[in-house]
Amino acid sequence: MSRCGNCYDNAPAENFFSILKTECIRRHKPKTVERVRLLIDNYIFFYNHQRIQLKTKLTPFEIRRQFA
Repeated sequence: MSRCGNCYDNAPAENFFSILKTECIRRHKPKTVERVRLLIDNYIFFYNHQRIQLKTKLTPFEIRRQFA
């Protein structure tokens, strides 16, 4: 995320946090802060290592590994 007022720079971060809230936090409605942290850690691992993108048929981690 960069400076204020530039919506194009913030779009990927805002999209991720929107998905995180929709698919993780609001679905499970955790009661404690520890549970929230565990859900977020598990979701970030899923988002990067297990979620297959339709366009590439690869996970984000596999795509980044190809270019490293």
